[in-house]
Amino acid sequence: MKNAEIESRLPNMIGPGTKIVGNIETNGDIRIDGNIEGNINSKGKVVVGNNGFVKGEIICSNAEISGTVSGKMAITELLSLKASSKVNGDIKSGKLSIEPGALFSGTCAMGNQAPSGAQVAAGASAEAAKKN
Repeated sequence: MKNAEIESRLPNMIGPGTKIVGNIETNGDIRIDGNIEGNINSKGKVVVGNNGFVKGEIICSNAEISGTVSGKMAITELLSLKASSKVNGDIKSGKLSIEPGALFSGTCAMGNQAPSGAQVAAGASAEAAKKN
């Protein structure tokens, strides 16, 4: 248990010029200034720096994006898209902050009660049945 506590306090860093192909899972925070091709699953905060690039799914509690992300994001608390960010993919987030200049292409569901695709489809079917 002591090692997990130490790990959660130390930030992980992927530096400029580094490319990783594969999934990353961490209990702590992670900062990406290099290239990642794979999914990131963090119990902490994920920061994608200005020159950072992620092609894959990001699942975490908080995220700050300044670089490029191509893939889905599921953020339980706050997602912050900085002015230099470029995001292409669907977002599910508790809260969302977007600075002027940020580019975002995809769908967004916010709040703790954000419906999933199946719930939306079920709701649409129920509405259609009421009309008939």
